[in-house]
Amino acid sequence: MSDSLHEPWLRGIAFNPAAPSDVLIRLVDRAAGDTCLLMCQGRDLPDPVIDAALHHPVMKIRRALAGNGHIDPARLAPLAADPSGLVRGRLAGGAHPRPRRVRPLPDDILVTLLTARDGGEDGMLTAQEIVQELSASRQIPQSFYRSMAEHEHPRIREHAVRRWHSLTGAQRSALLDDPDPAVRKGAKESSRESDGAAVEAMLPSIGSLSRPHVLGTCALSPALIDQCFADGSVYPLTWNRHTPADTVARLARHPEAGVRAMVAARPDLAPAVAAELREDPDEGVRTRMRLHPFTRTWDEYGAIRRCNGHGPDCTCPITELSTAPSPEWFAACAASDEPVLRRVAACWPGLRAELVATLAQDDDEEVRIRLACHHPLAPPRLLLDVFVSRPAHRPHLLTLPTFPRTGLAHLISHPDPQVRALAAGDPAVPDPPVHDPDHAVRRAAAANPNLAPDALEGLLTDPGTAEGAAANPSLPVPRMHALLNLSLTTT
Repeated sequence: MSDSLHEPWLRGIAFNPAAPSDVLIRLVDRAAGDTCLLMCQGRDLPDPVIDAALHHPVMKIRRALAGNGHIDPARLAPLAADPSGLVRGRLAGGAHPRPRRVRPLPDDILVTLLTARDGGEDGMLTAQEIVQELSASRQIPQSFYRSMAEHEHPRIREHAVRRWHSLTGAQRSALLDDPDPAVRKGAKESSRESDGAAVEAMLPSIGSLSRPHVLGTCALSPALIDQCFADGSVYPLTWNRHTPADTVARLARHPEAGVRAMVAARPDLAPAVAAELREDPDEGVRTRMRLHPFTRTWDEYGAIRRCNGHGPDCTCPITELSTAPSPEWFAACAASDEPVLRRVAACWPGLRAELVATLAQDDDEEVRIRLACHHPLAPPRLLLDVFVSRPAHRPHLLTLPTFPRTGLAHLISHPDPQVRALAAGDPAVPDPPVHDPDHAVRRAAAANPNLAPDALEGLLTDPGTAEGAAANPSLPVPRMHALLNLSLTTT
Protein backbone atom coordinates (compact mmCIF):
# COMPACT_ATOMS: atom_id res chain seq x y z
CA MET A 1 0.00 0.00 0.00
CA SER A 2 1.11 3.55 -0.70
CA ASP A 3 3.07 5.41 1.96
CA SER A 4 0.76 8.38 1.27
CA LEU A 5 -1.96 6.55 3.20
CA HIS A 6 0.03 6.39 6.42
CA GLU A 7 -0.75 9.92 7.60
CA PRO A 8 -4.51 9.57 7.00
CA TRP A 9 -4.51 6.23 8.85
CA LEU A 10 -2.67 7.73 11.82
CA ARG A 11 -5.02 10.72 12.01
CA GLY A 12 -8.09 8.51 11.69
CA ILE A 13 -7.01 6.07 14.40
CA ALA A 14 -5.97 8.95 16.67
CA PHE A 15 -9.58 10.21 16.64
CA ASN A 16 -11.34 6.84 16.47
CA PRO A 17 -13.81 6.88 19.40
CA ALA A 18 -13.48 3.10 19.77
CA ALA A 19 -9.67 2.98 19.83
CA PRO A 20 -8.57 1.43 23.15
CA SER A 21 -5.80 2.79 25.35
CA ASP A 22 -3.15 0.41 24.07
CA VAL A 23 -3.73 1.67 20.51
CA LEU A 24 -3.70 5.34 21.46
CA ILE A 25 -0.63 5.02 23.66
CA ARG A 26 1.31 3.89 20.61
CA LEU A 27 0.53 7.31 19.12
CA VAL A 28 1.96 9.17 22.13
CA ASP A 29 5.36 9.02 20.52
CA ARG A 30 7.63 11.14 18.35
CA ALA A 31 7.24 8.54 15.61
CA ALA A 32 3.62 9.63 15.17
CA GLY A 33 4.74 13.17 14.31
CA ASP A 34 2.06 15.84 14.20
CA THR A 35 -0.65 13.23 14.70
CA CYS A 36 0.53 12.75 18.28
CA LEU A 37 0.20 16.45 19.00
CA LEU A 38 -3.20 16.68 17.31
CA MET A 39 -4.50 13.74 19.34
CA CYS A 40 -3.12 14.96 22.67
CA GLN A 41 -4.72 18.35 22.14
CA GLY A 42 -7.85 17.55 20.17
CA ARG A 43 -9.90 14.78 21.81
CA ASP A 44 -10.96 13.21 25.08
CA LEU A 45 -8.50 10.54 26.16
CA PRO A 46 -8.57 7.51 28.48
CA ASP A 47 -6.66 7.83 31.76
CA PRO A 48 -3.70 5.63 30.70
CA VAL A 49 -3.15 7.80 27.62
CA ILE A 50 -3.37 10.99 29.67
CA ASP A 51 -0.79 9.59 32.10
CA ALA A 52 1.53 8.68 29.23
CA ALA A 53 1.36 12.22 27.86
CA LEU A 54 1.60 13.91 31.28
CA HIS A 55 4.93 12.27 32.01
CA HIS A 56 6.35 12.14 28.48
CA PRO A 57 9.95 13.39 28.19
CA VAL A 58 9.14 15.37 25.02
CA MET A 59 7.99 18.86 25.99
CA LYS A 60 5.91 19.34 22.84
CA ILE A 61 3.73 16.37 23.78
CA ARG A 62 3.10 17.69 27.30
CA ARG A 63 2.43 21.13 25.84
CA ALA A 64 -0.14 19.73 23.41
CA LEU A 65 -1.92 17.99 26.30
CA ALA A 66 -1.91 21.25 28.27
CA GLY A 67 -4.06 22.79 25.52
CA ASN A 68 -6.63 19.98 25.57
CA GLY A 69 -10.14 21.36 26.08
CA HIS A 70 -11.86 17.97 26.05
CA ILE A 71 -10.59 16.12 29.12
CA ASP A 72 -11.34 16.90 32.76
CA PRO A 73 -9.06 19.87 33.53
CA ALA A 74 -8.37 18.43 36.99
CA ARG A 75 -6.32 15.71 35.26
CA LEU A 76 -3.94 18.38 33.99
CA ALA A 77 -2.90 19.57 37.47
CA PRO A 78 0.72 18.27 37.22
CA LEU A 79 1.30 20.53 34.20
CA ALA A 80 0.75 23.66 36.32
CA ALA A 81 4.18 22.97 37.86
CA ASP A 82 5.79 21.49 34.73
CA PRO A 83 9.53 22.12 34.34
CA SER A 84 8.82 23.94 31.07
CA GLY A 85 7.33 27.42 31.09
CA LEU A 86 5.94 26.75 27.61
CA VAL A 87 3.85 23.90 29.03
CA ARG A 88 2.65 26.05 31.94
CA GLY A 89 1.89 28.88 29.53
CA ARG A 90 -0.22 26.65 27.30
CA LEU A 91 -2.17 25.38 30.30
CA ALA A 92 -2.71 28.97 31.44
CA GLY A 93 -3.75 30.04 27.95
CA GLY A 94 -6.26 27.22 27.48
CA ALA A 95 -7.44 25.43 24.38
CA HIS A 96 -6.66 26.80 20.92
CA PRO A 97 -8.58 27.78 18.96
CA ARG A 98 -10.38 29.12 22.03
CA PRO A 99 -14.02 27.95 22.20
CA ARG A 100 -16.84 30.39 22.83
CA ARG A 101 -17.53 28.81 26.22
CA VAL A 102 -14.37 28.00 28.19
CA ARG A 103 -14.34 25.47 31.01
CA PRO A 104 -12.84 26.90 34.21
CA LEU A 105 -9.69 25.48 35.72
CA PRO A 106 -9.93 23.96 39.21
CA ASP A 107 -8.93 26.17 42.13
CA ASP A 108 -5.76 24.20 42.89
CA ILE A 109 -4.41 24.75 39.36
CA LEU A 110 -5.27 28.44 39.52
CA VAL A 111 -3.48 28.84 42.84
CA THR A 112 -0.39 27.05 41.51
CA LEU A 113 -0.20 29.28 38.43
CA LEU A 114 -0.95 32.52 40.26
CA THR A 115 1.50 31.97 43.11
CA ALA A 116 4.47 30.61 41.12
CA ARG A 117 7.73 32.46 41.77
CA ASP A 118 9.26 31.51 38.43
CA GLY A 119 8.14 30.55 34.95
CA GLY A 120 9.81 27.15 34.81
CA GLU A 121 13.27 25.68 34.60
CA ASP A 122 13.69 26.35 30.88
CA GLY A 123 13.35 30.13 31.33
CA MET A 124 11.20 30.44 28.21
CA LEU A 125 8.47 32.45 29.98
CA THR A 126 8.30 34.49 33.15
CA ALA A 127 5.78 33.83 35.89
CA GLN A 128 4.13 37.17 35.03
CA GLU A 129 3.77 36.22 31.36
CA ILE A 130 2.06 33.00 32.38
CA VAL A 131 -0.32 34.91 34.65
CA GLN A 132 -1.11 37.25 31.75
CA GLU A 133 -1.99 34.22 29.61
CA LEU A 134 -4.26 32.95 32.38
CA SER A 135 -5.98 36.31 32.85
CA ALA A 136 -6.84 36.48 29.15
CA SER A 137 -7.95 32.86 28.88
CA ARG A 138 -11.35 33.17 30.62
CA GLN A 139 -10.47 30.04 32.65
CA ILE A 140 -10.84 31.81 36.01
CA PRO A 141 -14.45 31.43 37.17
CA GLN A 142 -16.33 34.25 38.86
CA SER A 143 -16.51 32.19 42.07
CA PHE A 144 -12.70 32.26 42.29
CA TYR A 145 -12.56 35.98 41.55
CA ARG A 146 -15.05 36.60 44.38
CA SER A 147 -12.90 34.60 46.81
CA MET A 148 -9.53 36.16 45.97
CA ALA A 149 -9.73 39.10 48.38
CA GLU A 150 -10.04 36.74 51.38
CA HIS A 151 -7.66 34.03 50.14
CA GLU A 152 -5.09 32.74 52.60
CA HIS A 153 -2.20 33.16 50.15
CA PRO A 154 -0.96 36.78 49.91
CA ARG A 155 -0.07 36.41 46.21
CA ILE A 156 -3.75 35.70 45.46
CA ARG A 157 -4.77 38.76 47.47
CA GLU A 158 -2.26 40.77 45.43
CA HIS A 159 -4.13 39.73 42.30
CA ALA A 160 -7.44 40.65 43.93
CA VAL A 161 -6.48 44.32 44.24
CA ARG A 162 -6.19 44.53 40.44
CA ARG A 163 -9.97 44.10 40.24
CA TRP A 164 -10.59 46.99 42.62
CA HIS A 165 -13.81 48.16 40.98
CA SER A 166 -15.46 44.75 41.55
CA LEU A 167 -14.62 44.52 45.28
CA THR A 168 -17.00 45.35 48.11
CA GLY A 169 -16.26 48.21 50.48
CA ALA A 170 -15.38 45.77 53.25
CA GLN A 171 -12.95 43.90 50.98
CA ARG A 172 -11.24 47.12 49.96
CA SER A 173 -10.80 48.21 53.57
CA ALA A 174 -9.39 44.82 54.52
CA LEU A 175 -6.89 44.88 51.67
CA LEU A 176 -5.75 48.39 52.53
CA ASP A 177 -4.97 47.06 56.05
CA ASP A 178 -3.65 43.67 54.89
CA PRO A 179 -0.79 42.19 56.96
CA ASP A 180 1.24 41.64 53.80
CA PRO A 181 3.09 44.79 52.65
CA ALA A 182 2.86 43.92 48.94
CA VAL A 183 -0.90 43.54 49.21
CA ARG A 184 -1.20 46.86 51.06
CA LYS A 185 0.92 48.59 48.43
CA GLY A 186 -1.17 47.17 45.59
CA ALA A 187 -4.40 48.11 47.34
CA LYS A 188 -3.21 51.68 47.87
CA GLU A 189 -2.30 52.01 44.20
CA SER A 190 -5.63 50.54 43.06
CA SER A 191 -7.60 52.75 45.41
CA ARG A 192 -6.53 55.69 43.24
CA GLU A 193 -9.20 54.51 40.76
CA SER A 194 -11.72 56.33 42.96
CA ASP A 195 -9.76 59.59 42.87
CA GLY A 196 -10.39 61.57 39.68
CA ALA A 197 -7.26 63.68 40.06
CA ALA A 198 -5.08 60.59 40.58
CA VAL A 199 -6.62 58.91 37.51
CA GLU A 200 -5.89 62.02 35.45
CA ALA A 201 -2.28 61.98 36.61
CA MET A 202 -1.69 58.31 35.75
CA LEU A 203 -3.56 58.21 32.43
CA PRO A 204 -0.71 59.36 30.16
CA SER A 205 1.48 56.47 31.33
CA ILE A 206 -0.94 53.55 30.98
CA GLY A 207 -0.91 53.10 27.20
CA SER A 208 -3.66 53.43 24.60
CA LEU A 209 -4.98 49.86 25.04
CA SER A 210 -5.84 50.46 28.70
CA ARG A 211 -7.33 53.91 28.19
CA PRO A 212 -10.93 52.80 27.33
CA HIS A 213 -11.00 50.55 30.41
CA VAL A 214 -9.89 53.40 32.66
CA LEU A 215 -12.37 55.85 31.15
CA GLY A 216 -15.16 53.32 31.55
CA THR A 217 -14.50 52.21 35.14
CA CYS A 218 -12.62 54.87 37.12
CA ALA A 219 -13.58 58.19 38.69
CA LEU A 220 -12.67 61.00 36.29
CA SER A 221 -11.71 64.60 36.96
CA PRO A 222 -13.63 67.47 35.29
CA ALA A 223 -10.57 68.25 33.17
CA LEU A 224 -10.35 64.66 31.94
CA ILE A 225 -14.06 64.62 31.12
CA ASP A 226 -13.66 67.81 29.08
CA GLN A 227 -10.71 66.22 27.29
CA CYS A 228 -12.87 63.20 26.37
CA PHE A 229 -15.45 65.51 24.78
CA ALA A 230 -12.71 67.42 22.97
CA ASP A 231 -11.04 64.36 21.42
CA GLY A 232 -14.22 62.36 20.77
CA SER A 233 -13.58 59.56 23.29
CA VAL A 234 -16.82 59.88 25.24
CA TYR A 235 -18.26 56.39 24.66
CA PRO A 236 -16.67 54.88 27.79
CA LEU A 237 -18.22 57.66 29.85
CA THR A 238 -21.69 56.43 28.89
CA TRP A 239 -21.27 53.23 30.92
CA ASN A 240 -18.98 54.52 33.66
CA ARG A 241 -20.80 54.36 37.02
CA HIS A 242 -18.74 57.31 38.29
CA THR A 243 -19.84 59.69 35.51
CA PRO A 244 -21.37 62.73 37.26
CA ALA A 245 -25.03 63.58 36.70
CA ASP A 246 -24.24 66.83 34.86
CA THR A 247 -21.99 64.89 32.45
CA VAL A 248 -24.70 62.29 31.91
CA ALA A 249 -27.08 65.10 30.97
CA ARG A 250 -24.43 66.51 28.60
CA LEU A 251 -23.98 63.09 26.98
CA ALA A 252 -27.75 62.80 26.56
CA ARG A 253 -27.58 65.82 24.23
CA HIS A 254 -24.55 64.57 22.28
CA PRO A 255 -24.86 64.95 18.49
CA GLU A 256 -24.15 61.22 17.93
CA ALA A 257 -27.27 59.07 18.32
CA GLY A 258 -25.11 56.13 19.38
CA VAL A 259 -23.85 58.04 22.41
CA ARG A 260 -27.37 59.11 23.36
CA ALA A 261 -28.58 55.51 23.01
CA MET A 262 -25.88 54.29 25.39
CA VAL A 263 -26.88 56.96 27.91
CA ALA A 264 -30.55 55.98 27.59
CA ALA A 265 -29.83 52.56 29.12
CA ARG A 266 -28.23 53.90 32.32
CA PRO A 267 -30.11 53.10 35.53
CA ASP A 268 -29.25 56.45 37.14
CA LEU A 269 -30.94 58.82 34.68
CA ALA A 270 -32.49 61.91 36.21
CA PRO A 271 -36.22 62.18 35.43
CA ALA A 272 -35.73 65.27 33.26
CA VAL A 273 -33.00 63.58 31.19
CA ALA A 274 -35.15 60.46 30.79
CA ALA A 275 -38.07 62.56 29.58
CA GLU A 276 -35.83 64.23 26.97
CA LEU A 277 -34.55 60.92 25.65
CA ARG A 278 -38.08 59.50 25.33
CA GLU A 279 -38.72 62.23 22.76
CA ASP A 280 -35.36 61.83 20.99
CA PRO A 281 -35.53 62.14 17.18
CA ASP A 282 -33.60 58.86 16.75
CA GLU A 283 -35.64 55.65 16.83
CA GLY A 284 -32.76 53.68 18.34
CA VAL A 285 -32.58 56.05 21.30
CA ARG A 286 -36.34 55.86 21.83
CA THR A 287 -36.14 52.05 21.69
CA ARG A 288 -33.50 52.09 24.43
CA MET A 289 -35.75 54.28 26.54
CA ARG A 290 -38.53 51.71 26.23
CA LEU A 291 -36.13 49.31 27.95
CA HIS A 292 -35.38 51.76 30.74
CA PRO A 293 -37.84 50.27 33.29
CA PHE A 294 -35.79 47.07 33.05
CA THR A 295 -32.51 48.77 34.04
CA ARG A 296 -33.19 49.72 37.63
CA THR A 297 -29.78 48.40 38.76
CA TRP A 298 -26.28 48.31 37.28
CA ASP A 299 -26.43 44.50 37.14
CA GLU A 300 -29.53 44.69 34.96
CA TYR A 301 -27.92 47.39 32.84
CA GLY A 302 -24.84 45.17 32.37
CA ALA A 303 -26.91 42.17 31.29
CA ILE A 304 -28.65 44.24 28.61
CA ARG A 305 -25.54 46.06 27.49
CA ARG A 306 -23.48 42.97 26.82
CA CYS A 307 -26.28 41.36 24.78
CA ASN A 308 -27.50 44.28 22.72
CA GLY A 309 -26.55 45.16 19.15
CA HIS A 310 -24.45 42.15 18.17
CA GLY A 311 -26.51 40.64 15.33
CA PRO A 312 -27.53 37.05 14.54
CA ASP A 313 -24.03 35.87 13.58
CA CYS A 314 -22.33 37.16 16.73
CA THR A 315 -19.74 34.67 18.01
CA CYS A 316 -18.56 36.66 21.03
CA PRO A 317 -17.26 34.64 24.00
CA ILE A 318 -19.95 33.15 26.23
CA THR A 319 -18.99 34.16 29.75
CA GLU A 320 -20.48 34.35 33.23
CA LEU A 321 -21.95 37.58 34.50
CA SER A 322 -19.79 38.82 37.35
CA THR A 323 -22.98 39.69 39.22
CA ALA A 324 -26.32 38.70 37.73
CA PRO A 325 -29.82 40.15 38.10
CA SER A 326 -32.48 38.05 39.83
CA PRO A 327 -34.19 35.04 38.19
CA GLU A 328 -37.45 37.00 38.37
CA TRP A 329 -35.91 39.79 36.30
CA PHE A 330 -34.81 37.37 33.58
CA ALA A 331 -38.28 35.78 33.61
CA ALA A 332 -39.83 39.22 33.10
CA CYS A 333 -37.45 39.80 30.19
CA ALA A 334 -38.51 36.49 28.64
CA ALA A 335 -42.17 37.60 28.73
CA SER A 336 -41.48 41.09 27.37
CA ASP A 337 -42.82 42.41 24.08
CA GLU A 338 -39.35 43.82 23.36
CA PRO A 339 -37.15 41.41 21.32
CA VAL A 340 -34.01 42.92 22.90
CA LEU A 341 -35.15 41.82 26.35
CA ARG A 342 -36.12 38.35 25.18
CA ARG A 343 -32.62 38.01 23.68
CA VAL A 344 -31.18 38.91 27.07
CA ALA A 345 -33.32 36.23 28.72
CA ALA A 346 -32.27 33.67 26.10
CA CYS A 347 -28.60 34.26 27.02
CA TRP A 348 -29.09 33.38 30.69
CA PRO A 349 -28.46 29.65 31.31
CA GLY A 350 -30.61 29.64 34.46
CA LEU A 351 -33.86 30.40 32.67
CA ARG A 352 -36.70 28.01 33.64
CA ALA A 353 -37.56 25.12 31.31
CA GLU A 354 -41.06 26.37 30.47
CA LEU A 355 -39.67 29.75 29.42
CA VAL A 356 -37.00 28.01 27.34
CA ALA A 357 -39.73 26.08 25.51
CA THR A 358 -41.54 29.35 24.75
CA LEU A 359 -38.43 31.19 23.53
CA ALA A 360 -37.49 28.24 21.32
CA GLN A 361 -40.51 29.16 19.20
CA ASP A 362 -40.01 32.93 19.37
CA ASP A 363 -40.77 34.98 16.24
CA ASP A 364 -37.42 36.76 16.58
CA GLU A 365 -34.59 34.77 15.00
CA GLU A 366 -31.94 36.27 17.27
CA VAL A 367 -33.86 35.06 20.32
CA ARG A 368 -33.83 31.51 18.97
CA ILE A 369 -30.15 31.68 18.00
CA ARG A 370 -29.06 33.00 21.39
CA LEU A 371 -31.12 30.36 23.16
CA ALA A 372 -29.53 27.60 21.06
CA CYS A 373 -26.01 28.84 21.76
CA HIS A 374 -26.40 29.72 25.45
CA HIS A 375 -28.98 27.57 27.21
CA PRO A 376 -28.32 23.92 28.20
CA LEU A 377 -32.03 23.06 27.83
CA ALA A 378 -32.40 24.41 24.29
CA PRO A 379 -34.27 21.71 22.26
CA PRO A 380 -32.05 19.60 19.98
CA ARG A 381 -34.27 20.42 17.00
CA LEU A 382 -33.51 24.12 17.57
CA LEU A 383 -29.78 23.42 17.68
CA LEU A 384 -30.07 21.62 14.36
CA ASP A 385 -32.14 24.42 12.81
CA VAL A 386 -29.53 27.01 13.78
CA PHE A 387 -26.71 24.75 12.54
CA VAL A 388 -28.34 24.52 9.12
CA SER A 389 -29.31 28.18 8.80
CA ARG A 390 -26.37 29.95 10.46
CA PRO A 391 -22.89 28.59 9.53
CA ALA A 392 -21.14 31.03 11.89
CA HIS A 393 -22.44 29.08 14.90
CA ARG A 394 -21.58 25.58 13.68
CA PRO A 395 -18.24 25.13 15.52
CA HIS A 396 -19.85 26.04 18.84
CA LEU A 397 -23.03 24.01 18.33
CA LEU A 398 -21.02 20.87 17.56
CA THR A 399 -19.45 21.08 21.04
CA LEU A 400 -22.81 20.95 22.84
CA PRO A 401 -23.70 17.60 24.43
CA THR A 402 -27.35 17.89 23.37
CA PHE A 403 -26.60 18.50 19.71
CA PRO A 404 -28.42 15.81 17.68
CA ARG A 405 -26.32 13.20 15.88
CA THR A 406 -29.18 11.02 14.61
CA GLY A 407 -32.39 11.64 12.70
CA LEU A 408 -30.48 13.55 10.04
CA ALA A 409 -31.25 11.47 6.94
CA HIS A 410 -33.41 14.24 5.49
CA LEU A 411 -30.27 16.38 5.16
CA ILE A 412 -28.19 13.89 3.18
CA SER A 413 -28.85 15.76 -0.10
CA HIS A 414 -28.55 19.29 1.32
CA PRO A 415 -26.67 21.70 -0.98
CA ASP A 416 -24.30 22.76 1.83
CA PRO A 417 -21.47 20.18 2.15
CA GLN A 418 -21.04 20.89 5.89
CA VAL A 419 -24.67 19.93 6.43
CA ARG A 420 -24.27 16.82 4.27
CA ALA A 421 -21.16 15.87 6.25
CA LEU A 422 -23.16 16.05 9.47
CA ALA A 423 -25.86 13.83 8.01
CA ALA A 424 -23.28 11.43 6.56
CA GLY A 425 -22.17 10.54 10.09
CA ASP A 426 -25.67 9.57 11.25
CA PRO A 427 -25.55 5.82 12.09
CA ALA A 428 -29.17 5.50 10.92
CA VAL A 429 -28.33 6.57 7.36
CA PRO A 430 -28.74 3.34 5.35
CA ASP A 431 -26.22 4.14 2.63
CA PRO A 432 -23.48 6.53 3.75
CA PRO A 433 -22.41 8.71 0.78
CA VAL A 434 -18.79 7.61 0.47
CA HIS A 435 -18.67 8.88 -3.13
CA ASP A 436 -19.91 12.41 -2.43
CA PRO A 437 -17.96 15.05 -4.41
CA ASP A 438 -16.94 16.81 -1.17
CA HIS A 439 -13.97 15.44 0.76
CA ALA A 440 -15.40 16.22 4.21
CA VAL A 441 -18.62 14.39 3.35
CA ARG A 442 -16.70 11.34 2.13
CA ARG A 443 -14.62 11.30 5.31
CA ALA A 444 -17.69 11.52 7.52
CA ALA A 445 -19.44 8.81 5.54
CA ALA A 446 -16.39 6.52 5.77
CA ALA A 447 -16.41 6.97 9.56
CA ASN A 448 -20.09 6.04 9.82
CA PRO A 449 -20.40 3.09 12.26
CA ASN A 450 -23.19 1.70 10.09
CA LEU A 451 -20.52 0.44 7.67
CA ALA A 452 -19.46 -3.18 8.11
CA PRO A 453 -15.76 -3.98 8.74
CA ASP A 454 -15.53 -5.66 5.33
CA ALA A 455 -16.66 -2.48 3.60
CA LEU A 456 -13.92 -0.52 5.32
CA GLU A 457 -11.07 -2.33 3.62
CA GLY A 458 -11.69 -0.75 0.25
CA LEU A 459 -12.19 2.66 1.85
CA LEU A 460 -8.85 2.35 3.69
CA THR A 461 -7.01 2.20 0.37
CA ASP A 462 -8.74 5.26 -1.13
CA PRO A 463 -7.00 8.56 -0.24
CA GLY A 464 -10.38 10.30 -0.14
CA THR A 465 -11.80 7.98 2.51
CA ALA A 466 -8.76 6.46 4.25
CA GLU A 467 -8.82 8.83 7.23
CA GLY A 468 -12.55 8.38 7.78
CA ALA A 469 -12.33 4.60 7.53
CA ALA A 470 -9.47 4.53 10.06
CA ALA A 471 -11.65 6.63 12.40
CA ASN A 472 -14.60 4.24 12.04
CA PRO A 473 -15.54 2.65 15.39
CA SER A 474 -16.39 -0.56 13.51
CA LEU A 475 -12.73 -1.03 12.57
CA PRO A 476 -11.45 -4.09 14.49
CA VAL A 477 -8.73 -3.38 17.04
CA PRO A 478 -6.28 -5.90 15.50
CA ARG A 479 -6.65 -4.00 12.21
CA MET A 480 -5.86 -0.74 14.01
CA HIS A 481 -2.64 -2.25 15.32
CA ALA A 482 -1.78 -3.58 11.87
CA LEU A 483 -2.21 -0.12 10.33
CA LEU A 484 -0.03 1.38 13.06
CA ASN A 485 2.64 -1.25 12.38
CA LEU A 486 2.72 -0.13 8.76
CA SER A 487 2.58 3.59 9.44
CA LEU A 488 4.78 4.14 12.51
CA THR A 489 7.75 2.27 11.10
CA THR A 490 8.02 4.60 8.10
CA THR A 491 6.82 7.92 9.61
